[in-house]
Amino acid sequence: MTPFELVEPRSLREAAGLLSSGEPSVRPIAGGTAVMLMMKMGVFRPARLVSLRAVEKRYSDIIAGRDGELRIGAMVTLSALERSPVVRGQAPVITRALRTLANVRVRNVATVGGHLAHADPHLDLPPVLIALEARASIVDPTGGRTLPLEQLYAGYLETTLGSNELIAEVIVPPQVPRRAAYLKCTTRSADDWPALGVAVVVDADGTLVRDARIVISAATDTPTRLTAAESVLRGARMDDAVLRRAGDAAADEADVIADAHGSAAYKKHLVRVYVARAVRQALADQ
Repeated sequence: MTPFELVEPRSLREAAGLLSSGEPSVRPIAGGTAVMLMMKMGVFRPARLVSLRAVEKRYSDIIAGRDGELRIGAMVTLSALERSPVVRGQAPVITRALRTLANVRVRNVATVGGHLAHADPHLDLPPVLIALEARASIVDPTGGRTLPLEQLYAGYLETTLGSNELIAEVIVPPQVPRRAAYLKCTTRSADDWPALGVAVVVDADGTLVRDARIVISAATDTPTRLTAAESVLRGARMDDAVLRRAGDAAADEADVIADAHGSAAYKKHLVRVYVARAVRQALADQ
């Protein structure tokens, strides 16, 4: 690795200020699981890294509001998120999704904010959180903003964050009483990068679906909602025919990409099959 300067601000707003130079080789680092790998491979050579490890402790907290809404600090590690009884009670689909996210060594270090901001389409949490209608609270040197998480992603490894903006926390509406599922198809081990990830959240009365949100990842450049498939489900009573129509609508709608995990044709078939499976699993969630 080439030499670089490491600075350690004491607040998230101070960290955002240190990113305001406009120099593209100045980047934030939280857990470092992605940044350090890119540095070791020589694809990223920073002049300065702004460490977030010493920022306010409240950004390492998980807090549940009285209405069940979760506020997850950006510096919460993925393992802390996985083990949290608050998360397990209010949004159990997050807990289940984390069990096959990378491996325990990565989860012990990687942070929620870094995971989301890295914007690799193969990541597991973005589709789950988007399906749950999560929002990101963002700070800059003088203020901040909040945006729906589905508006965070602009392309492959690209976000809509400004160069001096940082994710402060993620606000997640309660899953319960909605039902939810996350399925991923991997070509190797269960914790490998997926060829496809599918998150489904349904508001249902028995087998009657009042509303649905379907988000896929890995097969597309960014986490993508499948609104046509959602429309098939909305107001329908689930049976094999409806699930086939939803799967077909999802496959027709998804703008899939080929990569090392599968061809576009293969991934389109996965979308058709896994959307129906994820809906069925969500309806079985109790």
